[in-house]
Amino acid sequence: MQGIVNKEKMVIQGMVDKKKRGFLFEMKRNYPYYLMMLPAIIILFVFAYLPMPGIIIAFQDFNFVDKFKSPFVGLDNFKFYFTSSYAFRTTFNTIFINLNYLFWTTLVSLLFAILLNEIRLKFAKKLYQNLMFLPFFLSAVVVGKFVTELVFSDHNGVANQIVKLFGHEPIVWSQTAGPWAWIIIGAHVWQAAGYSSIVYLATITGIDDHLFEAASLDGANRWQQIRLILLPLLTPMIIIMCLLSIGGMLRGDFGTIYSIIGDNGLLFKHTDVIDTYVFRAIKGAADFGTTAAVGLYQSVVGFILVYGSNALVKKYDKDSALF
Repeated sequence: MQGIVNKEKMVIQGMVDKKKRGFLFEMKRNYPYYLMMLPAIIILFVFAYLPMPGIIIAFQDFNFVDKFKSPFVGLDNFKFYFTSSYAFRTTFNTIFINLNYLFWTTLVSLLFAILLNEIRLKFAKKLYQNLMFLPFFLSAVVVGKFVTELVFSDHNGVANQIVKLFGHEPIVWSQTAGPWAWIIIGAHVWQAAGYSSIVYLATITGIDDHLFEAASLDGANRWQQIRLILLPLLTPMIIIMCLLSIGGMLRGDFGTIYSIIGDNGLLFKHTDVIDTYVFRAIKGAADFGTTAAVGLYQSVVGFILVYGSNALVKKYDKDSALF
């Protein structure tokens, strides 16, 4: 009996010692992995955490003479934005465009991944995969010129050639605001879907082939195997990717949107997002206080969206939640 008690004491003492030396022990044991993470950690710290004291600008009438000692104005910068005509328009456009980004990119990425998985020829599979992945490497400026000069040019663009083919008058795209939100969404899906499909294709590759073989022996056709086996097993990854995207729901794809729309005020009704508004405010009036307030508003709402959506996911499926 005494031996059992002594053994339990030794186990408890060992657990205590492990807790005391936990951090150092972990660093010593896995230091190669932490060294590989170090450049990314430094970049994250420099660009995400080091600028955080600058949040104070959102509550100041900032000027370059006083700098961070500029006059404190409380919530006036927030009031200026939220009482302006831009607040609802930019917020609505940002959410509308980003929700469509999320839905259509996820849908097309899943479709690409499933279709690629069905291709049996390795050469053809690699070829299609690289062709779909290629647009991701194009810069926003190239995408913008491709959309405005080649496809939706007012004169000889591809879109107007198709319109003429059906006997209609060419559309002056640069003065027609309605379609541009959907054009931006289409450009983003074209550029991002191939990249996103790689994640889903990697998940599909990791699924045990015996599941499909067993289903085939039970008489399930390929569509039934995809619907009843593949999609349920992909669901956790879909949820994770969606949760990661929700955090940036109030941050528009500034590079692509500005490269396509520029400063064309005729198109702002459906395309002006928070990021383009902030850029114009800084470029036109150097209004750093209001723009900092808008940036803080984006970050706080993004945090609430991520935390809230993760809580909902955790309530129904703990294994699919991020934290």
